[in-house]
Amino acid sequence: MKSARYIALFSILTFAFSLGAFAANANSGSFDLSANTQIGSAKLAPGHYKAEWSGPASNVKVSILHDGKQVATANGQLKDLGHRAVYDEILMKTLNDNTQALQEIQFHHRNQALDFSE
Repeated sequence: MKSARYIALFSILTFAFSLGAFAANANSGSFDLSANTQIGSAKLAPGHYKAEWSGPASNVKVSILHDGKQVATANGQLKDLGHRAVYDEILMKTLNDNTQALQEIQFHHRNQALDFSE
């Protein structure tokens, strides 16, 4: 009888911890930049980055991480795509000084994108 309790407790704890792991990843996604890119006042070099965001969909605070260190912050919003993204996609816009600025990030298998256009 005691072993059944321990097994049940272990199962419940395992399930609870796995939910926390999924929840932590719900508001983050990785992306790659192939050219120098501006986001907010920061300029990012080509490379692999992670975006983490929090807040209401209409006004999310986004942190951009590179190698685990925050390199930029920006305000944005979550935009419904109406479908799941087939792959990761970065949309850029060209500023008046010909600088490329990050406009939107679509993450593979998600139906929302991070939108930085203002």
